[in-house]
Amino acid sequence: MKTTKPDASKAYDIIEPNMLQIGDPFDQYQILGHIAKGGMSDIYRAFDLVNRRDVVIKIPDSSIMGDPAQYERFQRELEVLNTLDHPAILKGLGSGLYNRIPYLVTAYLDGKSLRDIISDGAPLPADVVVPMVKKIADGMAYCHANGIVHRDLKPENIIVSADGQPVVMDFGLALTKKAHRVTYSNLSATMGTPDYMAPEQIEGQRGDQRTDVYAVGTMLFEMLSGQLPFTGDSNLAVMAQRMNKAAPRLDRLLPGGSVSLAAITARCLQHDPSRRYPSMEELSAALEHPESADLAVLESAGGPTRWQALMHSTAFKAAIMSLVLIGAIIFLAILLQGLR
Repeated sequence: MKTTKPDASKAYDIIEPNMLQIGDPFDQYQILGHIAKGGMSDIYRAFDLVNRRDVVIKIPDSSIMGDPAQYERFQRELEVLNTLDHPAILKGLGSGLYNRIPYLVTAYLDGKSLRDIISDGAPLPADVVVPMVKKIADGMAYCHANGIVHRDLKPENIIVSADGQPVVMDFGLALTKKAHRVTYSNLSATMGTPDYMAPEQIEGQRGDQRTDVYAVGTMLFEMLSGQLPFTGDSNLAVMAQRMNKAAPRLDRLLPGGSVSLAAITARCLQHDPSRRYPSMEELSAALEHPESADLAVLESAGGPTRWQALMHSTAFKAAIMSLVLIGAIIFLAILLQGLR
């Protein structure tokens, strides 16, 4: 991590007039530049005048202060980042209240987002992808051991440092031991792209550690192939595909690619959570020894979708027969009534 002294003459992204300006004081920090503006917060690079280091400050947008769901997300991230300490997890440095404005402080990372790495170079070689994904899995195993499920893993939420260490951030949708259900009114603003959402999330379930396994599997697929397993013209189209189609087999999409990695990816992307790796530890172990992967999963890559399983279930067939019988009885009753 690099540390720089405040320098108002240094070129940073242009800051909108209603935002903090370069050189502005904010509690014990001095603003160095604006990093990003999301749906719920502004993120700044700043210099900690007390500890003499660069940091990142996240300040909630004024519009969410009256929105219980959005503010809960901000508070949840405060709770999580102040709890965790792992090389693959963004380090929380504290939080505070300045001029009645709550804020979160995290370590400043000198690196690139995984999204940029994928956009610039995917498909990436397996000897680059596997160690990186294994580090992400190890970090998430640590989170799960501490009772925290991320639920919003995607390349935009991962920074890769200059030395190749991936760091997971943005725990606003994390499920914790104390977390209660929060209803979000705007899918795009609060949950981002559905490209990495597991089928159970689309159905409205809270999810568990296997939900994170699905997201990691999606990123593994994308890094190795340069494309997502499901695409569409809209969020709804993508979600519909995920619910009703199996993910493509990587070994058929990439002739000559590793069949073992294809099997690992296919298991992560099973529709039914019980068919995925039950934990990040098991996924990490599989990446450590891909030659031991169970190739049988490729014969039913993706597994039956929940709709397909329902269509072939005995209960579904019995329900259809019951409806047909009821329809026939109603038809016969109407016919007899007409003959009277």
